[in-house]
Amino acid sequence: MPIPPNDPGVGRTLLRDDVHRRLRDAIVDGTFAPGEQLRDLELATWLGVSRTPVREALLRLAHSGLVLAQPGRSTIVSPLDVREIRDARDVVAAMHEVAVREAVPALTEADLTAMRDANRRFAAAVDRGDVEAALQADDELHGVPVTVGGNRALATVLEQFTPTIRRAERLQFGSAQGHASVARHEEFIRLCAAGDVAGAAGVAYDTWHSLPTGDLPAADRTG
Repeated sequence: MPIPPNDPGVGRTLLRDDVHRRLRDAIVDGTFAPGEQLRDLELATWLGVSRTPVREALLRLAHSGLVLAQPGRSTIVSPLDVREIRDARDVVAAMHEVAVREAVPALTEADLTAMRDANRRFAAAVDRGDVEAALQADDELHGVPVTVGGNRALATVLEQFTPTIRRAERLQFGSAQGHASVARHEEFIRLCAAGDVAGAAGVAYDTWHSLPTGDLPAADRTG
């Protein structure tokens, strides 16, 4: 079929979202360190795109608190700020509690199997000290109720604030914390399988709200 000549919107949207995702992930995984200056031309060259989607992505990242962007001045990766991490943690915990309340009555055996499989991969990653694989498996496990619940507004909020928490987790990840999470996941899945909405929602909230932030230095704010 002929390609409509005046409708580039889908491609542009996909490009913009992909650039945003790659920059966000590079900040979360530490490729770009806190305080590092981000130059749109260098980023565009690295990603093989024009400067426009890079600038759009940096604006979105600024709204998420991952970068500090000031018109006419440099854009830098946001320092890790304990207050902002705690605020994000509180929001994310509340959103997962709501997601689980909405999802538990609709979870299928296939959903529960996917959660159990994710926890097995999480446990294996913890044992070998693979932070990246552990966090990915953790996201997959908790992503099942979010997907089943189908609350798009809730998913949007999680997409905005979860990366802030993940930055802190990468710096504090340890085997003791990870092994405790494996047991907590098992209890969470058991409650979901039993249809215990209140119990599962409570564990989901506690899982996210108990993430440690005390070892992180508060960033200096100069107004």
